[in-house]
Amino acid sequence: MFELLSNLSDQFPPVNVFRYITFRTGGALVTSLIVTFLFGPRMIRTLRLRQGKGQPIREDGPASHLLTKRGTPTMGGLMILMGLVISTVLWADLANKYVWVILYVTLGFGAIGFYDDYLKVSKASHKGFSGRVRLAIEFLIAGSAATIMMYLETPALESALTFPFFKGLILNLGVFFPVFAAFVIVGSGNAVNLTDGLDGLAIVPVMIAAGSFGVIAYLSGNAVFADYLQIHNVVGVGEIAVVAGAVIGAGLGFLWFNAPPAAIFMGDTGSLALGGMIGAIAVATKHEIVLAIIGGLFVLEAVSVIIQVASFKLTGKRVFKMAPIHHHFEQLGWTEPQVVIRFWIIAFVLALIGLSTLKLR
Repeated sequence: MFELLSNLSDQFPPVNVFRYITFRTGGALVTSLIVTFLFGPRMIRTLRLRQGKGQPIREDGPASHLLTKRGTPTMGGLMILMGLVISTVLWADLANKYVWVILYVTLGFGAIGFYDDYLKVSKASHKGFSGRVRLAIEFLIAGSAATIMMYLETPALESALTFPFFKGLILNLGVFFPVFAAFVIVGSGNAVNLTDGLDGLAIVPVMIAAGSFGVIAYLSGNAVFADYLQIHNVVGVGEIAVVAGAVIGAGLGFLWFNAPPAAIFMGDTGSLALGGMIGAIAVATKHEIVLAIIGGLFVLEAVSVIIQVASFKLTGKRVFKMAPIHHHFEQLGWTEPQVVIRFWIIAFVLALIGLSTLKLR
C-alpha cells in the first residue's frame, strides 16, 4: 500500500502524508490492533478445540497455577504475528532491507517457538524439542541476520559496538560482530520467553521495549535528529519504527485476551519471536548495550534462572524460592496481579532510563 499511495502523491497531494514514517507507524499500530481484535476470538476457539488440555503447566510451579491455568490454550503468538505481518506489509516500505531482516528473525524465531509449542500440546508428556537443537537453529538465524545487517551498514559502523553516554566511543569487533550480535538476539529471545510466566506479564514490557526501540530507530535513521542527539546515524533504519508500531498494536489486541484470567497464552510462538525481534532491532540501530537497560526486566528474569541453576549445581542450595524471579515473589505472598503490575512499572522506568541515554552524551 505504501508504494501505491506514495506513487499517487504527485497527482493527489494529500496522499503525500503516507511518505512520513510517523504517520505510517500510527497506521500500522491501528491496523494490527484491528486485525488482532477481529481474528483473536476465532483463533482462541480453534486452538482450544485442537489443543484439548491446552498448554502443559509446570508440575514444580506455583500450586495455584495447576488449578487456574490448566486448560488454557497456547500459541497465542500466532495472532500477534498475524497482526504484525499484515500491518507491516501494508504500511512499511518493502524496499527497505532492514524491514525484511527484522521480519526474517521474528518469523524464524516464531517458527521455532511454534514447533516447540506444537510438541508440548500434541504430546502431554513432551517437553518440546531438544534444547541444543533449538539453540543451534536460533544462532543460525540470528547469525545470518547479523551478517546481512553488517553489509547494510556504512563501513564505519558495519562491525561497530557503540556505547551509551560516550558519543565517540566505538569498539570495532571485526569478524566477531556476527557472533556478538547473535548472542544479543538469541539472549533477548530466550529472556522474553522466560518472562512469559504470568497472565499479561511479558506482553506489556515487550510493547514498552518495542515502543522505545521504535523511537530509537526513528531518531537513528534521521540524519538531523541523530546529529542533534550526537548518536550514530544508521541510514534506512528509521523504517523499523513502522514494525515497532505494528508490534504495539498487535500487543494491545493480544493483551485484551491475555489479561487475567487469560483466555490464551502467547507461548514460545510469541515470546521467542518478539524477543528475537527486539534483539534484532537493537543490533540494527547499534544500541545493543541500551537493550540491557530497556530490557532490564528480561535480563533480570534470565539472570535469576542462571543464578538458581548454578547455585543448586554448585552448592545444592537455591537462592530464590522459585525461578524465574516472578515466581519467587509469588511464593513470598504477592498476588499474581501485584507481580504483573509492579513488573510493568519496573519495565516502564527502565525504558525511560534507556531513552535518556540518547541525550546524555
